[in-house]
Amino acid sequence: MHAHSRPEAIVVLPDHFHWICTLPDGDADYSTRIMQIKRTFTLRLIDGGIPLQRNSRGEYALWQRRFWEHTIRDETDMQRHVDYIHFNPVKHGVAQSALAWPHSSFHRYVRDGLLSADWGGVSAKTITGRFGE
Repeated sequence: MHAHSRPEAIVVLPDHFHWICTLPDGDADYSTRIMQIKRTFTLRLIDGGIPLQRNSRGEYALWQRRFWEHTIRDETDMQRHVDYIHFNPVKHGVAQSALAWPHSSFHRYVRDGLLSADWGGVSAKTITGRFGE
């Protein structure tokens, strides 16, 4: 992934994020990318004056320590993961609808006409599947 490329889908929640990206051919270094994203995001919050707690290890208690990677197999798999990402704020109870959560690529999908603004409300069918969470 180039430093300025846009993720296919992303959502940032209070303690974790979900992200779909395309890495360059022959590059599967997810660990370094995840580490850099978490570090940069944390430092920008600190620079912005957002108070962050530290855990017993002295690390900022902002992100889950682990991550799961998954290679998208086909268009159906991609759609299921994009839906899961966009529905995640509703699943975790931080928003009543996908539209109500500002930290998501869902808004780009609506703007681009790929999803309707009313997609993913609490009355929507729950997105199910094995996604590593």
